[in-house]
Amino acid sequence: MTAEYFMVLGLLGVAFFAVAGALLGYEKNISGFGVVVVATVTALGGGTLRDILLDKPIFWIATPEYLYSTYAAIIATIFFVRYLPHVNNYYFLLVDAIGMALFNIMGIEKALISGTGMVIAITMGITTGIFGGLIRDVICREVPSVMRNEPYASACLIGGLVYAALFTLSIDYIWCILGSLFSTVFLRLGSLKWGWHLTIFRKKDFKDQRE
Repeated sequence: MTAEYFMVLGLLGVAFFAVAGALLGYEKNISGFGVVVVATVTALGGGTLRDILLDKPIFWIATPEYLYSTYAAIIATIFFVRYLPHVNNYYFLLVDAIGMALFNIMGIEKALISGTGMVIAITMGITTGIFGGLIRDVICREVPSVMRNEPYASACLIGGLVYAALFTLSIDYIWCILGSLFSTVFLRLGSLKWGWHLTIFRKKDFKDQRE
């Protein structure tokens, strides 16, 4: 059953990230094959880096269904924006948050399956969750979301900690997934809606003091 869950999560993850990449490509007026490239890199980049770091076969080469899911999501998105040309930015933010949360879980689980400790697994989750979006933003000449002071990588971290806590308490597997998924998406979307910020370094405001 675990393998089935992992496969479903992976297919959904690449699909959501492919949609996010295609939507940003559309917003940036990237035409033709460029949209496919941006969406594909977004969907497959994080998992590819994860597998390289873990010294495992690249997931979409070993299991082509991930590639098929990516291309199917891109085609569906192209038809979607053709018939709904005024696509609200909310769609991009939503699918990006869900894709990030799913990939975060995938990274954690693949690392654990590979025999790593939980700290490394959480790090692999963050890497898987943010790297595709990082490449996407660089290609599209956007300030990468991970470089802003809004929760992005930190949302993955919180989701990973929730997963780790539930896993340690021997909670049913499905609740580990749902708990991590909900907390990551909630923190990411909540930061965008309510303006939550994570600032570690603050510049001291020096004011001239006159006697």
